[in-house]
Formats: sequence, C-alpha cells, structure tokens
Amino acid sequence: MSDLEKRDLDAYLRRIGWEGDARADLATLRGVHLAHALALPFENLDSLAGRAPSLDPADLVAKLVHGRRGGYCYEHNILLWRALEALGFRVSALAGRVVLGAGSPESRPRTHAMLRVEVPGEPLPYLADVGFGAVGSLLAPVPLALGVESEGGGRRHRFAVLAHEGPLELWALQAYDRVSGDWVSQYAFTSEPFTAADFEVFNWHVGTNPRSPFTRRAYLKRTTAAHHLSLDGGVLTETRADGAVSVRELSDEAEARRVVEEEFGIEVPEGARLLG
Repeated sequence: MSDLEKRDLDAYLRRIGWEGDARADLATLRGVHLAHALALPFENLDSLAGRAPSLDPADLVAKLVHGRRGGYCYEHNILLWRALEALGFRVSALAGRVVLGAGSPESRPRTHAMLRVEVPGEPLPYLADVGFGAVGSLLAPVPLALGVESEGGGRRHRFAVLAHEGPLELWALQAYDRVSGDWVSQYAFTSEPFTAADFEVFNWHVGTNPRSPFTRRAYLKRTTAAHHLSLDGGVLTETRADGAVSVRELSDEAEARRVVEEEFGIEVPEGARLLG
C-alpha cells in the first residue's frame, strides 16, 4: 500500500464516482483517470489567499476528497499518483514546461507535474495527467509513443519531438484543435523522473511567488461531458463539446462567488478575493 490508506482510497474512488474494478489494469487506469478529470475541478484559491497548498497526502484527501475544493497540478497528480500506487500500479513523476502560448519550448521553467504509469501486461508506459486543466488537457491517459494518435473523452492527442539544446529528447504533448484543424503543443518534457520533494519546491514557487500568475488572479477550470469552463480573473469562458465558445465578464465579487460555488462546485476559502 502507498501512503494513501485503504479507507482514503475507497473515499477517493467514491468522490470521483468510479464504480468499476479497483485493480492494476488498463481499463481501471483509463476509468479512474477520466472519472477524476470530470469530478474534481482545477483551482488556485489557496495561492490567491497567500499560501501554498499542502501536498501531504492526508491534506490532499481532506481538501479534494472530503472538501468542496479542487486544486492545481501538484495536488491533482500527487493524489492520483498515490491512488494508482494503492491500486497496484508502478508510478513515477515527470516535470514539464508549459509551452501553450509560449514563445519557445525553453522560455518557461518546469512547473507542471505529470505521471508515468506502468500497466501490467502493457508493452508501453502511459502518460497520466489530471492537473493541466486546459481545453487541450488529457481526459484519458495516453501511451508514451511517437507517431500514435490517441482519443479519450472526445479529445485527440499525440506526441512530437521538439528541437532544443539538451542531451535528452524533448517531447511535447499535442492536442488536436477541432476548430482550426491544427495540432497544438500543450507542454514539453524529458524522460528523467522527479520526486515528491522536487514538487514541494515547485509548489512553493508557484504558490507564493508574487510574479506567479497563480498568486495574482483566480484561475479555475472544470470539465464535464458537455463543456469546459474556465475562469481567468473575471472572465468566464465556456467551450462546448462541439467547439463553440462563449465568453462573458463577471460583474462583481458576489457574482464571481456564485459562479465558483454553483458552476465549479467549489467552496471559496476565507481570505480569497476572486476579482482582486
């Protein structure tokens, strides 16, 4: 057993609505990944209130499983990491640079966490990631192989190799944009593993640095079968399953709190101001 106890694993599976088998196989990995992505929202409200969120497994369970809260990449993927280990998977962690909207693959630091999962009986490991939050994020894990397109939850992904100056290949996760017809790089990573201690350092930087976007404005995401919701500062964007997009600006703090609580399913913590 990992440091996620059985009672916490059972509570986690209930929280995400997973009623299938609890064993280390591909069907379970895909099912748990999709259920987590659709059940638990992405949010940075702890950082917005001036504190880095705890990555201790017990605190993650209290917040994401038993509380009406979500989290950002370290919280989501460390919780999934511990749950998958408790189910019998071999898991290691990767760290990536977000390249979506960046000028070059190396213009941003490694601040995103993902998981490499070995599945018994499968020839290739899988990339799992329930903490990216964007429209192009994974809803289902994808095999770590070049030249293979994967579909999961209605989204299509593939990997490409990007040019850079390092000794290891730099892979990019790319998502298919059904509106433009383009493949869009989301984040880039190399193969070396990272540890929970590494993510403690990254988490402190992202969660407390006054230059971090997560400490400066509300940044929330929620994905359902029907649509993807994004709140960036005071701008609410809905992207529907057919690719149609609608955008509106929230009028005041009271409306923002109502939207976050009702549409994102998040209880706003004390001290967090959503509109600055």
